[in-house]
Amino acid sequence: MKRTISIKLLPAEEQGQALFGLQQAFAHACNAIVPFAVEHRCWNQVALHHLTYYPIREQSQLGSQMVCNSIKAVCNAYRALKPQKGKEVSVISFKPNGSIHFDKRTYSIKDKVVSLYTLAGRAKIKMQPGAFQKAYLEQGTPKEAELVFRGGKWFFNLVLELPDRPPTRGDLTLGVDLGENNMATTSSGKILEGGQLRHNRDRYLALRRRLQSNGSQSAKQLLRKISGKEQRHMKQVNHEVSKAIVSEALRYGASTIVMEDLTNIRRRIRAGKRMRSRLHRWAWAQLQGFVQYKAEAAGLRVAYVNPAYSSQTCSVCGCLGRRVKHRFFCSHCGSQQHSDLNASQNLCRLAMSADVATGAVNRPDVAGYA
Repeated sequence: MKRTISIKLLPAEEQGQALFGLQQAFAHACNAIVPFAVEHRCWNQVALHHLTYYPIREQSQLGSQMVCNSIKAVCNAYRALKPQKGKEVSVISFKPNGSIHFDKRTYSIKDKVVSLYTLAGRAKIKMQPGAFQKAYLEQGTPKEAELVFRGGKWFFNLVLELPDRPPTRGDLTLGVDLGENNMATTSSGKILEGGQLRHNRDRYLALRRRLQSNGSQSAKQLLRKISGKEQRHMKQVNHEVSKAIVSEALRYGASTIVMEDLTNIRRRIRAGKRMRSRLHRWAWAQLQGFVQYKAEAAGLRVAYVNPAYSSQTCSVCGCLGRRVKHRFFCSHCGSQQHSDLNASQNLCRLAMSADVATGAVNRPDVAGYA
């Protein structure tokens, strides 16, 4: 299991200048690699290495391994962008104050000091880890890392390989239905509301529209500011919700958390402009990712199932029912319950069937539906 921790660095003044110089050289190398990636539509690290290593090595101040790291950074950026076949590839620009990728050959850690590659040689910089980071450093094996300058301070975002916790034994499964009005509803009955978050997102959207229509330089600056603020708020809320989901699974005694497979939901859902806008602002992938790594750290398994019909099927009898806002009604068995709770119980039922491996969903029994 891998975990990333962020450690504050305390460089001396000359060390800080060396890091700034490395930042600019790294960004320059990445920007020189980008045209090769675009022209050849190549973001495979080995292939791009063969295309660019020697030309970049000749023109860059970076050492050989740092050139390799810059190639990897470009590949990672384009893989995250997911360019579509047949469509024009965007030209990514790396900023001179952006992050720097380090591998195990370009840094080392001993006690509370990290030795970093710079253009002027190795810089031994004091780290300031908190109790949380210290605990992980003692358990894990350091892997790759990113050096980031944020808010006037340097941070070393270090990936650690941690030993896997033994999985929790048991057959209990906790279904989790994700949504906008209620961010998460578990099959055990816990509801984590999202009304305030939705209100805040709508408020930010209205503010963005006003600023975009203004078009002034100060409006653009404010747009960048509120964009970062909204993203940080969303990330914090997702951390809190994911922590609550895992805590509920442990309290309930579940060994597996089941969620919807929402891959390509934005393409699959047919909805109006307003609903599409909401879907594009819904950070469900981030929330599921947070649940995934927190669950694994707690020794829980995570499974994903196809959510088709899960909100229309009665979790009691398996027949089609009727959903009216937050209530679900089944005319076949007379069941009435919260619609999100019904959906989460259906996810739980699907996970316990043999279809969980492929994520397939049984179509509901409509024989008794009038």
